[in-house]
Amino acid sequence: MHATRRAFVRAVGLGGAAALTSCLARRAEATARARPSIVVILCDDMGFSDLGCYGGEIRTPNLDALAARGLRFTQFYNTGRCCPTRASILTGLYPHQASVGHMVSDSGLDGYRGDLGRDCATIAEALRPAGYATCAVGKWHVTKHANPEGPKDNWPLQRGFDRFYGTIAGGGSFYDPGTLTRDNTMISPFADPEYTPETFYYTDAISDHAARFIDEHCRAGPEQPFFMYAAYTAAHWPMHALPEDIAKYKGMYDAGYGPVRARRFARAKELGLIDPAWELSPQAGDWEKCPHKEWEARCMEVYAAMIDRMDAGIGRIVAALARNGRLENTLIMFLQDNGGCQEDVGRAGTWKRPVEPSLPPIPRDAIRLDVRPKQNRAGVPTLAGPGIMPGPEDTYIAYGLNWANVSNTPFREYKHFVHEGGIATPLIAHWPNGIARGGEKEHQPGHLIDIMATCVDVAGARYPAEVGERRIQPPEGRSLRPAFEGRTIERDALYWEHEGNRALRAGKWKLVAKGPEGAWELYDMEKDRTELHDLAAVHPEKTRELVEKWEAWARRAHAVPWPWAGTYAGKKERVGSDAKVFALKAGDRLPREKCPNLAGAAFSVSATFAGAGDGVIVAQGGSSHGFALYVRGGKLEYALRRKGALSTLASPDPLPQGEIEAVVRQGKDGAAEMRIGSRVAAAEKFPGTLAAMPLDGLEVGRDAGGLVGRYGEENAFPGTIRSVTIARE
Repeated sequence: MHATRRAFVRAVGLGGAAALTSCLARRAEATARARPSIVVILCDDMGFSDLGCYGGEIRTPNLDALAARGLRFTQFYNTGRCCPTRASILTGLYPHQASVGHMVSDSGLDGYRGDLGRDCATIAEALRPAGYATCAVGKWHVTKHANPEGPKDNWPLQRGFDRFYGTIAGGGSFYDPGTLTRDNTMISPFADPEYTPETFYYTDAISDHAARFIDEHCRAGPEQPFFMYAAYTAAHWPMHALPEDIAKYKGMYDAGYGPVRARRFARAKELGLIDPAWELSPQAGDWEKCPHKEWEARCMEVYAAMIDRMDAGIGRIVAALARNGRLENTLIMFLQDNGGCQEDVGRAGTWKRPVEPSLPPIPRDAIRLDVRPKQNRAGVPTLAGPGIMPGPEDTYIAYGLNWANVSNTPFREYKHFVHEGGIATPLIAHWPNGIARGGEKEHQPGHLIDIMATCVDVAGARYPAEVGERRIQPPEGRSLRPAFEGRTIERDALYWEHEGNRALRAGKWKLVAKGPEGAWELYDMEKDRTELHDLAAVHPEKTRELVEKWEAWARRAHAVPWPWAGTYAGKKERVGSDAKVFALKAGDRLPREKCPNLAGAAFSVSATFAGAGDGVIVAQGGSSHGFALYVRGGKLEYALRRKGALSTLASPDPLPQGEIEAVVRQGKDGAAEMRIGSRVAAAEKFPGTLAAMPLDGLEVGRDAGGLVGRYGEENAFPGTIRSVTIARE
């Protein structure tokens, strides 16, 4: 047996090389002529350098084995965010063309409906008429309808899949995920007669069902090819992992961010994944100034354990293919939905153990819909903050910006953004019968839109002009099959837009801008893929040419009009009220369309309140854009989110007893001033004011949506709020 096959057999834990060889030999004549089965595996919120075969220290022997025998793409791209990536990979279109240009909420614009369009086809809808069985496992997250009673027209079984096990919504607990569904019926993981593990862990459930579907399909239709879409939630927050997996990484990250990042950078160069001439992008975070080193290291230990567990599950999927004689003639493609995630969910809070159940218990057979649970089934509140070690099921913590910077080595930026750190993904393609370039690396660019085209090509299928009575848009991608054979993929350019972050890649040139008002930057990807030397001023004609090209695409692909205030926001695109003064009271909740439109403006937030205890006075927005006024540790604090970066202003002293009158003024130039009563309590210069209209609505007395400031999920203000006034200047 070939050495790489021996290594592969060891990695996936099969019974022995002889068993695999015998199984394959029995099917050799049939499979040589058969159309391949196809397995697309998508993971969540991981960076370019996390896998072992892409330079990381995390143990991923099964993916490493696929890479050693397959083809590694070094310049493959996603869309920078979960929902748009899923819409794009499933349809072969840019996400706005599939109506999911942002998340699963309807902005009233064609490209931003938050629900998979009826004028696009999924890979399953394209392959099923060609005789393929189809199944999906894991995270769906391309519809705004995630309730048990529906509508279900955009659930997997209504979009071409024969079988489904997974979650309709995104994110959520790994021990008790919300919106868990089998086929068309939502279920509780603890009242499911078909799957009864000793410990329910969602990553294992996805892997086990994928392997089971393969076994059952091969018994029922041994010669029929199948398409499987397996979408893991690992390693998306919360950092949930099993103790035995966390133990493998104990102490590995105690030295902090810099040493890990340096080793990954060196290893990526050794592996030929990046050009040795490229510079390493700037370091995020100073480990020496980190106040909670043990907790911070534990966050990364749990993150690594989550990936470790996913890799083991992928090994079980590969083993199922092997024992059914399908491994040699199955195209497996593994990739990620966006770069490492800088969101700081659960990283603030004052919880410390022990914490006893204090809330009503939830029955084991109850169906959960909450993506961010407020409690576990036993009644323990969800715990967060540096006093709580991540990992157990009652915690809800993200690993944060500094570790995301490590995950994205060597690139700039993160999830949400379209600089390389947000959109660069590994792509491992493994197909022994169809890829002769075993162990090689492919350096030409590719994109999610190419996955549909590749599946249709290798399956000998036809991309549909209609599905039923629905007219279907033409595809955007190119088949990767030429790359499998060492040939060039012919294309003009690749494009991005997300939350006003924009980019275009044409040959060696990349045009990119950060935020709706961000200036266009130009980079030579051959010399500077880490995007450290902006050439826009050096090559103004090339910059103008590419800007015009991007704008033409944006109009054609429904990226504009967009819902963000900024350069491409016209009257039709504005969201929010143009009123200048908003007088609010405790309990008020404003939907986004009725919120103050404060993007680019100076404004003030005034509040009159009383009572001891921490909590939110008023908040609008989330982890990308927004503002909040809240009490933390007995002190008044103001937070501003601008393009994902958090700026805060806090009173130096605890608030006095009795009624408080406070005013925060946010200047257009970034100057922020807090007054408590008649005195100036604090002042600070931020990088600017709000860069875009926040996506979440506004709430007085709590923040139940995306969190803006340094407070936990349980953030209701315990005192009395007499009034809140927001005024745009």
